[in-house]
Amino acid sequence: MIPLVENNYNCVELGPRSTGKSHVYKEISPNSILISGGQTTVANLFYNMGRRQVGLVGLWDVVAFDEVAGITFKDGDGIQIMKDYMNSGSFARGKAEITATASMVFVGNINQSVESLVKTSHLLAPFPAAMVDTAFFDRMHAYIPGWEIPKFRPESFTVQYGFIVDYLAEWVRELRKVSFSDAIDRHYLLGNNLNQRDVRAVRKTVSGLLKLVFPDASYSKEDVRWALTYALRVRRRVKEQLKKIGGMEFYDVHFSYIDLESLEEQFVTLPEQSSGTLIGEEPLSAGHAYAVSPGDNGMIGLYRLEIQTTSGNGKMVRTGVAAASGASDAVKVALNYFKANSNRVSGSVQPDGSDYLLHLADVQGVGTPGHISLALLVALFSAALGRAVQPQLVLLGNMTLGGTISPVENLAASLQVAFDAGARRVLLPMSSAADLATVPPELFSKFQTAFYSDPVDAVFKALSVY
Repeated sequence: MIPLVENNYNCVELGPRSTGKSHVYKEISPNSILISGGQTTVANLFYNMGRRQVGLVGLWDVVAFDEVAGITFKDGDGIQIMKDYMNSGSFARGKAEITATASMVFVGNINQSVESLVKTSHLLAPFPAAMVDTAFFDRMHAYIPGWEIPKFRPESFTVQYGFIVDYLAEWVRELRKVSFSDAIDRHYLLGNNLNQRDVRAVRKTVSGLLKLVFPDASYSKEDVRWALTYALRVRRRVKEQLKKIGGMEFYDVHFSYIDLESLEEQFVTLPEQSSGTLIGEEPLSAGHAYAVSPGDNGMIGLYRLEIQTTSGNGKMVRTGVAAASGASDAVKVALNYFKANSNRVSGSVQPDGSDYLLHLADVQGVGTPGHISLALLVALFSAALGRAVQPQLVLLGNMTLGGTISPVENLAASLQVAFDAGARRVLLPMSSAADLATVPPELFSKFQTAFYSDPVDAVFKALSVY
């Protein structure tokens, strides 16, 4: 209900069906409108240049979009105008500069489990591809966790008296004229990970919550703490998804606040972020390894390599993403280098006496990996020697058939992906040492880091041979 009491408040709520996501904006107030079906135009939503009339944002207090997966603009510039309005509360159309106070709300359904989305994708996946844009989502003040809200049941409804809706609607509209955003400053200071947009979002959420629960401003310090904790949490949920979509530009997600009396700093966490990691603490089987690489869609993701050996004559059988044509070159480089240099690692390895079954899993759905040959080589030696790689280790880097090692592209983002997946050890090429200056110190300190100079050195260090 915060969009009903706070001007220019942008939020998204995604979750299961029958939790009342759209009901609030359709039934609670005659000053809000729910756009069903998703399709709209710039003229309808913002400004009709032919009639010189302001659209829905100038007529309603809240404009809510139902079923976000179906949102489409007939105009190519619709998303850009929406971003401008969500950031400043105004937009330009023709010669006119229009200002409005309507809040923007996006509601929809999540069809997968939250645990699955957190591990393999991001929680904004239900949005159409045209709207999956960091600049657009950075303007969201809150991501409401719809999966935490229980579904409607008969026992959800009271048999006692309540507010008449017409009265409630006028009450929430009057509250739009006041602001409680300065309530934070009396007791708390926001942490240094919050940028200006984060601060604005948190202040708006705190103001809205306090207006709804304490409209007479009779809140205490603990009441402000409660509102502040929730506000930091729903804004951090937005930043966590931006980090997955946009990389290291949004690495500063460790939101906190400082008590001005005790000077104690409190960090907020998200329940779904601690629901498990992709890389567990348990030891891997021989022939298994994890690597981080850019995929063919441009995003950086985690890959799990699994190699098994059977008696044969040195052939490689590929399944999973490894079967794609885009992975063929990396597989050939790794296999040929393995055969040519096996004696440098161990005389017991007989490359031509076995066939190798490779399964490459695209854990986070970013497509065929571009830089996987070094990790494949390590997995081949791991399978051939029957020796597991170190637990929670991620391999970074790429190699050529001649053994030349390429530095890691976008090192900081690659390390962030590895850390989010649960890695606590990382193996880096020496050629990437110069790029460590681009990595935030607090991120680099999370890893036990080892450097390798050539592919054989990487094999020894990954398998803890020395």
